[in-house]
Amino acid sequence: MTLSILDLAPITSGGTARAALLNTLDLARRAEAFGYHRYWLAEHHFAAGVASSAPAVLIGLVAAATSRIRVGSGAVQLGHQTPLSVVEQFGLIDALYPGRIDLGIGRSGQRRTELAAKAPPPEAGRVVGGLLIPPPFDWSRLAKHPHLAFHASLLQQPGARTPDFAEQIDDVIAFLTGTHEAHAVPGEGAEVELWILGSSGGQSAQVAGERGLPFAANYHVSPSSVLDAVEAYREAFKPSKALAEPYVIVSADVVVAADDATARELAKPYGLWVRSIRTGEGARTYPTPEEADAHVWSAGDLALVKDRIDTRFVGTPDAVAERLHVLRKVTGADELLVTTITHDHADRVRSYELLAGAWDGRS
Repeated sequence: MTLSILDLAPITSGGTARAALLNTLDLARRAEAFGYHRYWLAEHHFAAGVASSAPAVLIGLVAAATSRIRVGSGAVQLGHQTPLSVVEQFGLIDALYPGRIDLGIGRSGQRRTELAAKAPPPEAGRVVGGLLIPPPFDWSRLAKHPHLAFHASLLQQPGARTPDFAEQIDDVIAFLTGTHEAHAVPGEGAEVELWILGSSGGQSAQVAGERGLPFAANYHVSPSSVLDAVEAYREAFKPSKALAEPYVIVSADVVVAADDATARELAKPYGLWVRSIRTGEGARTYPTPEEADAHVWSAGDLALVKDRIDTRFVGTPDAVAERLHVLRKVTGADELLVTTITHDHADRVRSYELLAGAWDGRS
């Protein structure tokens, strides 16, 4: 199947981290049965509503709970770790579950300085081949939030300096292939599949292309720049031992239910949750539809989340599958990475099940 899953191990309102992690293990088993190709875990810190703070640990648990589905990171934040530590972690998992592990890497905090530097120029949204490309979100204000600088200081040793991203990726490749002067054990010779994740046409896309690695572009996080990201990657691509041709995954936020009204009801809390992220508070526990109804939205609040709400795929199985095919066609994606968050775990499982059924009949 050309559908895969990105899971944040969401902690819901009234729930606990333990419940969220048990739900992740349950969803991974079911995703394997539904036929999904990959199951990726995100890395987020200081978020009350997200339990996936240590993806390597969680990947090991998910791999142990499943038997066939590929399991990986979407993505390890390389700015907070050394290439050696990442390769050793994923080499250890691969030693136990060989040939099933994906190492997805992102620039994370390394891009924060760029985002804080300036606001994007005014730009109107547009529709390309039936796919909405909204105006760019202004990250500059959020990137300057004092919470982010404080959190970044806690994720690294005092005085630590993060090397250039390209240098770090070259070190990861060298450790995996055994061409580094030092040897990572476990890690050297591991069968992990190395991925680069990116939200723009910047360094991540360039590095992925120039090194002939597969690339994952974020429509669900940064929908305005997804086409720039995949275009930059393809233009920079050079064949490698890993890939003869470019390979792209594109992500999407999805909620599927048996009817439109139910899907819209399940999707209600999403805007309030995104608002908590974009105000710099950090992802709150995922609200109930009733909590979402109780929130009084200001014009500023609505503007803060509009691009994410407008580009979410919500509806019946066939309708969402059709819209996802548009996303795949317009971006030229080889695979789609879908992420679904609902307050009740059963609704989330059912959403993935319905989508798999509809997609299988169209893929």
